[in-house]
Amino acid sequence: MFNLRGIVSGVFVWLCVSISFYILENILILKGSLIAKAIIVMICISFYTFFGAQFYYKKGNQTNGFVLGIIMSATALLLDVFITVPFVEIPNGRSYQSFFSSPLLWVLVLITVFTVYFYWRKKIRYKIPSDFKH
Repeated sequence: MFNLRGIVSGVFVWLCVSISFYILENILILKGSLIAKAIIVMICISFYTFFGAQFYYKKGNQTNGFVLGIIMSATALLLDVFITVPFVEIPNGRSYQSFFSSPLLWVLVLITVFTVYFYWRKKIRYKIPSDFKH
């Protein structure tokens, strides 16, 4: 059952990133600049992932942050396979291969994994249990 919260966190991150790209695509200044949109989303995904990790660990879960980051990223990638590519990328003339071979995608995955890992390391790993007494 602990993975359900991780999956929900991954869905949250995917949804936020998808909405961010949609909004940025409709801003005239950024319309042609993939690099500008990518930089903005790279910054935003750190916050989205932070909130997703915060949601996951709120109930006292102790799962390693690296593992949770992989669960969240895998969830987002599965949603990309079933929703993003067929309904957004292919109608715009791109393919599964072009989407999944994009370095931007893998940088976003790495940012997700490491953001969750560092959140876990700072907030969870070193937390002293409340029943610990000197």
